[in-house]
Amino acid sequence: MFLGAYFTTGRIIFIIFFVLAFGALIIWSYKKDGKSHERYYKNTGKKVAIYGGLIIAVFIAIRIIFGN
Repeated sequence: MFLGAYFTTGRIIFIIFFVLAFGALIIWSYKKDGKSHERYYKNTGKKVAIYGGLIIAVFIAIRIIFGN
């Protein structure tokens, strides 16, 4: 097994526990702050999508113009 050379059983158990605990904490925190998200971060998803798309478009244009 390829991963067996890098990860011991203890490390794999720790990774699984950490990912589950971290995910549960993020979900709990998000649900706890749900009302403030609606109040302070209205339409933020749209802004992130627009600016993210703009950055990706500029990067692709630079790659096309100047080559690899």
